[in-house]
Amino acid sequence: MALPPSADPLLSGSVSSADPMRGAARIFSGLLEARTGQILSESRAWRMETALKPVLRAHGLSDMDALASRLMGHKDAMLENDVVNALLNNESSFFRDLQIFDMIHRHILPRIHAQRSDRTLRIWSAGCSTGQEVYSLAIQLCNDMARWRGWRIEILATDISTAAIAQAKTGIFTQMDVQRGLPVGDLLKWFDPSGDDWRANSALRQMIDFRTDNLFDAHAPQGEYDLLLCRNVLLYFTPERRQSVLRLLARHSHAGSVLLLGAGETVIGHSEDFVPHAEFRGGYGRRADAAAQSGGAMRRAV
Repeated sequence: MALPPSADPLLSGSVSSADPMRGAARIFSGLLEARTGQILSESRAWRMETALKPVLRAHGLSDMDALASRLMGHKDAMLENDVVNALLNNESSFFRDLQIFDMIHRHILPRIHAQRSDRTLRIWSAGCSTGQEVYSLAIQLCNDMARWRGWRIEILATDISTAAIAQAKTGIFTQMDVQRGLPVGDLLKWFDPSGDDWRANSALRQMIDFRTDNLFDAHAPQGEYDLLLCRNVLLYFTPERRQSVLRLLARHSHAGSVLLLGAGETVIGHSEDFVPHAEFRGGYGRRADAAAQSGGAMRRAV
């Protein structure tokens, strides 16, 4: 995920002596956009200093001006990565937007089960953060394992944040994390105590393939997926970048795929490949002629 030279915000940025905080903020915002495509909105910019305090401490820097100067002074890939990880919004919770997970459990997964003659279920969570979304899906599948016995289940979970993916892979969540949306019965059934925290058991962890990946230079997804989740990701991008992400999702979907976005996100005006789903409220499916042009339904990775 190296910065292309033309997009490197550190080559043209400067720390204003008149307003060093504002100049530093431009440096950090430019770095975030160049690395991830995300625009740091005003609603997120106010928390920049708080988010970067751990980075200052870890690198022995006194203030934001010193951090910006260090970034501009010489190439430091580790420091750049730490800044990007700190600025990314990794907000997540178990079974977030419960009605969506209810629809997945009651309607979407049974429909896929009825249609997939090859007994293979493929799910991709793009922008998975620290993993609560995909662990929630894994719990649903395990709780309904009688239906899925004998199936090959593949769950790919990607995020650009190396810190978020590292945490997700451990499967370790704090008491506060598990109290946000995770039913007590599922906690006791699928998690083990780990000191003061809880760890997803090996059955859940082995179901999920966590990968660090960039939606604008994606390498992790292969073939087509039956269920694609890209929730609360597009809202951080410009319209042009939203279109790019939706084209990527379309390339990895088939005529029967279901795409789920965040509550405040839509494909309307951003994609010619997806349309509102006829059956699943809030979901999207491939437009019939677009799916045909992409090579037909239900193609698989080799």
